[in-house]
Amino acid sequence: MAVFFTSDTHWGDHRTLNIGRRPFGSTAEMDAALVANWNAAVGREDEVWHLGDVARRAGDVAGLLERLNGTKHLIRGNNDPPGTCDAAGWASVRDYAELELDGVQLVLCHYPFRSWNRQGRGAVNLHGHSHGRLRPMTRQYDVGVDARDYRPVTLADLIGRRRS
Repeated sequence: MAVFFTSDTHWGDHRTLNIGRRPFGSTAEMDAALVANWNAAVGREDEVWHLGDVARRAGDVAGLLERLNGTKHLIRGNNDPPGTCDAAGWASVRDYAELELDGVQLVLCHYPFRSWNRQGRGAVNLHGHSHGRLRPMTRQYDVGVDARDYRPVTLADLIGRRRS
């Protein structure tokens, strides 16, 4: 089993085509590519932490989650209404999480932090929200699809190469 991270998919949201300068001709094309990229990376037994801003319409979320591989956890984003958080298919829903993976302490939140728990002891902050436009700090990674080739990534992907 592998563990993946992603954020800011914004399925069904035409505004992200312009705001994030996404290379898709339409929302339908973007949505299809994001689903295909997710399922190409993530296996059925894998785990995915989605760090917020899932979809434009909360009513679409349960159907999307059914189509996506893996056990899915949500860290709420600023564009995630109660209907998104209540949708069937989430293994957990939180505002914040800390976990250890491969000996690395992780601090997960939709928002990037200036400082975070155990930062001075090597903890890593994974976040979304900034759509790849925020200059990262040491041990801080934007896992949003705009910064990560429109697909979920593993911790090894993040630590092995930082995208500028």
